[in-house]
Amino acid sequence: MATNLAEKYSNPGPRYTSYPTIPSWSTDGITQEQWKEAMVKGFNDSNETSGISMYIHIPYCENYCYFCGCNAHRTQDHSYEDPYIDALLKEWQMYLDVFPGTLNVKELHIGGGTPTFLSPRNLTRLIDGLFSHVNRMEGHIFSFETNPRSTTREHLEALYNGGFRRVSFGIQDFDPIVQKEINRPQSFELVKEKVDLARQIGFTSVNFDLVYGLPKQTLATITDTIEKVMELRPDRLAFYAYGHNPHMYEGQRRFKEEDLPVGDAKQELYDKGRAMLESIGYHEIGMDHFAIEGDALYEAAKSGTLHRNFMGYTENTTQMMLALGSSSISDTWYAFAQNERTDGAYIKAVNEGRFPLHRGHLLTDEDLVLRRHILNLMCRQETSWADPKLYTDELDVTLMRLEDMQNDGMVVLGEKSVRVTEAGIPYLRNICMAFDALLWRSDSLSKAYNVSRDIQKGYIEKARLAKEQKEKAL
Repeated sequence: MATNLAEKYSNPGPRYTSYPTIPSWSTDGITQEQWKEAMVKGFNDSNETSGISMYIHIPYCENYCYFCGCNAHRTQDHSYEDPYIDALLKEWQMYLDVFPGTLNVKELHIGGGTPTFLSPRNLTRLIDGLFSHVNRMEGHIFSFETNPRSTTREHLEALYNGGFRRVSFGIQDFDPIVQKEINRPQSFELVKEKVDLARQIGFTSVNFDLVYGLPKQTLATITDTIEKVMELRPDRLAFYAYGHNPHMYEGQRRFKEEDLPVGDAKQELYDKGRAMLESIGYHEIGMDHFAIEGDALYEAAKSGTLHRNFMGYTENTTQMMLALGSSSISDTWYAFAQNERTDGAYIKAVNEGRFPLHRGHLLTDEDLVLRRHILNLMCRQETSWADPKLYTDELDVTLMRLEDMQNDGMVVLGEKSVRVTEAGIPYLRNICMAFDALLWRSDSLSKAYNVSRDIQKGYIEKARLAKEQKEKAL
């Protein structure tokens, strides 16, 4: 069954770290004044209760990982550091000037690019500058991504002294042939040295990022990689599917199509890795993510308090995430905004005294309802609209889109609910796509994600007739 499902539902789909998804936003989707209003509204909703989440994007990388789809500036010129940090702190002050009170920061993640491209001195300057006029909430969660090749003891100590206790290592794969293909050479011994060092310094949570579907990966190489992961035993890990988009990313054009595992072969890699991880006590807590018992993500998944935002899964449930830096994305719950994508355009906008907005979206009433259901599915694998406040007409059509998935054993449909089965968890993206009204209404998006507009028209007509019949019966 799993193999058949993998073939049937192999079409690409969004990761649903937001709804509406980024391709639905526009460059004129939000003005400077609208963004300020949305930020204040999000602040008033979240600051005194759950606090604010923050993300900081460091775009610089010294090396080019060919598989990567992140927004990165590849350079070995470290003179970029100081002007970029200056801009980050200026942008930060712009936000502090807008908020009507002292900001309570509960969660902070520094990602990239490669955050440890910055020198330890500049990391300290950045952290000190961020927290000179805000409050770190009790039990705050500070984490950062790092490349084992560029991380030194001094980097780790600087971040630890700044209050960070979680570190995420970009592993991808331990096989040297796969590493050569993706231009990411790093030995198991090097990774072990950096993981041991982080734990020795006092970091209490270690995450690994792994990727399946990379060129030259086989069941043998993925088995070897997971065995090495078992030896290091991170507290949590992400096991992502490689997204092959050579039309978007130059590095991916270097791969030979015949070297890429696809369809059944790609699914077998995931199934093998998942089975091995589960055999030693890792639990799948959501799409692509695993954690051991006792880890905060596992406990949040178990208690039904897991949350998802642009940083991925988190145990910290807050409606507002403020992001700084080029290409970073902020979320007030009521609006999204993405910063200018290049560091040059970002720095220019900040130095001109304006929020460096590239594109954004103000959520409609329908967006807010559908967003809640997609979030429920991604975090709890079920959702319900028995409460009229959580209903919108689009949900009638959604149920029809899901009927085939119910026949495949992936979901259980109620009159006003959806529950994902164990068989459906690997296909959470596909299930959430049924709720994505903007995807189905857009010619470009429906084409990109291989959904039929003609079928959509049939669903809409069927839902309209069903609603009319129901109203007549009443």
